[in-house]
Amino acid sequence: MTSPSTTLSLVDTDPAELAVDAIVIGVHSQTGEPDATSGPAGALLLASGAESIAASFDGRLTETLALLGATGAPGEVIKLATLGTVTAPLVAAVGLGPEPTGAAPAPETLRRAAGASVRALAGAARVALSLPLPDDADAPAAVRAVAEGALLGGYRFAGYKTRPQPARREPVAEVLVAVPDAADAAALAEVSRARAAAGAVRAARDWVNTAPNDKRPPAFAETVATAAREAGLDVEVLDEAALAEGGYGGILAVGQGSEAPPRLVRISYTPADGGNGTRVALVGKGITFDTGGVSIKPAQGMWEMKSDMGGAAAVGAAMLAVAALKPAVAVTAYLPIAENMPSGSAYRPGDVVTMFNGKKVEVLNTDAEGRMILADAMARACADGCDYLFETSTLTGGQVIALGKRVSGVMGTPELCERVRVAGDAVGEPAWPMPLPDEVRKGMDSDVADISQVNAGMDRAGHMLQGGVFLREFVTDEVPWAHIDIAGPSFHTGEPTGYLTKGGTGVPVRTLLHLIDDVAANG
Repeated sequence: MTSPSTTLSLVDTDPAELAVDAIVIGVHSQTGEPDATSGPAGALLLASGAESIAASFDGRLTETLALLGATGAPGEVIKLATLGTVTAPLVAAVGLGPEPTGAAPAPETLRRAAGASVRALAGAARVALSLPLPDDADAPAAVRAVAEGALLGGYRFAGYKTRPQPARREPVAEVLVAVPDAADAAALAEVSRARAAAGAVRAARDWVNTAPNDKRPPAFAETVATAAREAGLDVEVLDEAALAEGGYGGILAVGQGSEAPPRLVRISYTPADGGNGTRVALVGKGITFDTGGVSIKPAQGMWEMKSDMGGAAAVGAAMLAVAALKPAVAVTAYLPIAENMPSGSAYRPGDVVTMFNGKKVEVLNTDAEGRMILADAMARACADGCDYLFETSTLTGGQVIALGKRVSGVMGTPELCERVRVAGDAVGEPAWPMPLPDEVRKGMDSDVADISQVNAGMDRAGHMLQGGVFLREFVTDEVPWAHIDIAGPSFHTGEPTGYLTKGGTGVPVRTLLHLIDDVAANG
């Protein structure tokens, strides 16, 4: 199921003369004391890029916007009929917050503003964005931010409705971004990258938002595999027989309760010229639906467990962007996919499972299934050989309790965790490094196996950290690794905001792409 997409291009035409349905400008909220140039305290300040529009309103544009309730608050969108003052019939002023001192707005501010405005203008066929861009070396990055925000803000899941929805306006079909030079090579390169990244995020969102009966393990594996093959990537899909032959005990244990058998999808990209010789492994959790198994979850909110494959969706989608962007590093993705169901054949608390790397795991809670399938995939990645391993998963409710719905938790090799944090900050997907204390590992000692899958006393203290500690057992000592827990950030349940719509967010696709670029540039 593919959602309709928005197209985007650059223009250097005067915004007041663009033949579009709406022109978007930025406005700042004013802080501090009034002066002769800025007007009274609390007045709006037009951002750069709005000059010709303001001139067409004879200097009364901010006054009119204020009368309509505009405050310049971040993400606020106020629409104003132009009545022929400019070519576009509508001006939309998007809030950027207080004017930054001596600099253009931060890329994330622009990304959110572009997303909010394109979302608010659903129903318009053609929209132009004339937002403030720096006039220095930071300009291309700002263009990328605006482009990403616009393309992601225009996302809407195709859905399953059988009747037309009169109040449901179609997403903006075409976005034009006003820049000083539409032929600038650096800006064009950033737009191309934004298209690839946003396309990958949209694919991840589509996969997460798909109903769980339409993405049971064999079907989801085939969907991702088909998309990867069409992108020119090498694909291997292990079915239940191949998993048994290969010794993937964790994936098989979790999947054995479902009549839809598990899969492991392996997707590979190799640079045409061999690249710089660095190998990156990506691993993503693909639980297509999580009932909790025998340790069944409460019914309330269980429907959201259709998103428990958000890590696999992000990793698989990131590979589609990798195919388009062609980094100078080899990238291999591992997507362990299973459905965690209660049945007469389901795995049980008390079972001892032999994992891909030979370790014996005592199962204490069948709802801690994600770490079981990830452990096998991570061990396989290390066996294949890699220089860096990034794994992402909707792993623990402890992540949401500790860091909320917007900040991912990161555990693993400290230096690599810091690189994840920096990458997340750069793309607007914040993450925070967390420790892996020895006492947490001690609490997972088992009387009968090498390790318990959770704290042996079923103590949920440090719940998020338990997941990281367990996964560490399946990474070889020489491989730097990072586990990114996206339990909260991968699925947005509130009202749309910025470039986030309801449902799957696509986090952390853009972080993974930034990390691959970082490794390609710096090793």
